[in-house]
Amino acid sequence: MIALFPEGFEERDAGCFLEFAAYTERDDATAALGALGPVRDLEVARGWEDGWQRFHRPVRVGPLWIGPSWELPDADVLAVVIDPGRAFGTGAHATTRLSLELLLELEPGGLVDVGCGSGVLAVAAAKLGFAPVIALDDDGNAVEVARANAAANGVEVDVQLADALVDPLPDVRVAVANIARVPVEGVAERFGGEVVVASGYLEPERPAPAGWRSAARRTADGWAADLFVRVD
Repeated sequence: MIALFPEGFEERDAGCFLEFAAYTERDDATAALGALGPVRDLEVARGWEDGWQRFHRPVRVGPLWIGPSWELPDADVLAVVIDPGRAFGTGAHATTRLSLELLLELEPGGLVDVGCGSGVLAVAAAKLGFAPVIALDDDGNAVEVARANAAANGVEVDVQLADALVDPLPDVRVAVANIARVPVEGVAERFGGEVVVASGYLEPERPAPAGWRSAARRTADGWAADLFVRVD
């Protein structure tokens, strides 16, 4: 399927079987797929190429609205417009929502988003009045996407290509790290600020970075997020 349809295909649960669906205008598709098993050739309605958009719905977290560009935000929200793309983070994942819930409890100040992906947390922080906002990622695609999303949302975010476990971390008060338990601990122990909002791990996992204590915890859909404050 990957060789025949590198642009993508669907996997569907069909009871005792898995069904794969590919959308194509290739005349030889049915014959090419014959070696894989029974094949059905169906006509599809116009607009099928945009059907994936129905799976990306906006979410609300307090005053924040996070959604794609084809949805219209409510008039009374802080809109964060993020389209699905090459970097993680649309607002739909539980770890993103949990991180935002904890972020809403903080007084705005300087903030660094570690492992920023699409930049959704950094953009949301800037909308909430945090400044300066710095976003770090060691993936060049993520850096490019985060910069584009910050510009599209009209906020100032300094997006940098950096490895947060090796490179110097910014001198700001708050760090947000929606990554995974082990790198969360590593980042926290290198960070010189006062507060860390951490997520990216499952509910049973309990990060325990040296020099920090968990002051709040949120869980949803089997995922967790913690608010760490520095131990004096």
